[in-house]
Amino acid sequence: MKIEELGPRPGAKKPKKRVGRGDGSGHGKTSCRGENGQGSRAGGTKGPGFEGGQMPLMRRIPKRGFTNIFRKEYTEVNLRDLSRIEGADTIGPDLLFDEGVLKKLGAGIKILGHGDIKRPVTVQAHKFSKGAQQKIEAAGGKAEVIPL
Repeated sequence: MKIEELGPRPGAKKPKKRVGRGDGSGHGKTSCRGENGQGSRAGGTKGPGFEGGQMPLMRRIPKRGFTNIFRKEYTEVNLRDLSRIEGADTIGPDLLFDEGVLKKLGAGIKILGHGDIKRPVTVQAHKFSKGAQQKIEAAGGKAEVIPL
């Protein structure tokens, strides 16, 4: 047996059903749609989630809470992450991204106070926690808020 002699097993491939080609074909007149009803009409299929007139699941389950569409997502950076960056007097979003502290630049950056910072640096971010701001200023640095 050669590779060009290989093929599907007998009965594995069925010919396409050709509907609407006359009564002699066995698929004529109503073209396999039946006489009446929703399925016999053009455009008679309903969308996903339609349950035959029964109240759909997405409308049966309870709705709770509120989603604020104006919410700003901040990427959180701790002081211990800033202390790993050496040789920079000013630490901003671009430097954090280049150093690999941030994976992506989101809506904004918030500096949190977990960890310590030993040297005086100017940190530029969109938001600061109170603890982070106090620790930066205690080390002789500056916390600059930049607009979004």
